[in-house]
Amino acid sequence: MPVPIRRLFVALTLCCALVAGATACGSGQQSSTKNTSAAARAVPAADSPSPSPSTSAEHQKFAKTRFVANAGLAAGATYQWIVKPWKAGKFKKGTKGRRLALVKAGAAGLFAYNRLKAAQRNAQGDPTLAKALAPLGAGIESLKGLAGKLRKGDDSAAGPFGDIIGQIKDAGSSAGAPVKEQVPTAAELTKG
Repeated sequence: MPVPIRRLFVALTLCCALVAGATACGSGQQSSTKNTSAAARAVPAADSPSPSPSTSAEHQKFAKTRFVANAGLAAGATYQWIVKPWKAGKFKKGTKGRRLALVKAGAAGLFAYNRLKAAQRNAQGDPTLAKALAPLGAGIESLKGLAGKLRKGDDSAAGPFGDIIGQIKDAGSSAGAPVKEQVPTAAELTKG
């Protein structure tokens, strides 16, 4: 004879409530004393200054590395899911697979914009890179609305993505941080 799901749910909820109540009530006064002393010990530790784990030279090196990684992911996503299908004519009305190509392009556009903003923040840690990327700030901002245009089917929005990525690659190369395309997985696109 099967037991209704509703009864199982009520029984499981009651069991959990009883177990939680028993563990909460059984701890007694002793546990609150331990918590107070642990909290008292934690406060002085938070007040003490911690030494910096890296020097400014290391910080600049990591800034370039992060910039290259983020810009590479943006370039890979742009080329794989926006520029390549655009050049193949997949965004034109009546093309088979157009809707899927536009959805992927929209997701890639959001991902690329997110990674380019992260790369722009990373570039601030290196003076040479920050100087090379400074003129491209407005171009990166202009990409924000293009992902929505791609999703709505405006295939003219694909060109500016490729142009900005090319400019970012050139700026990185001139600052000693060459950017290589890294195609993200579809799962990474949705996390973006």
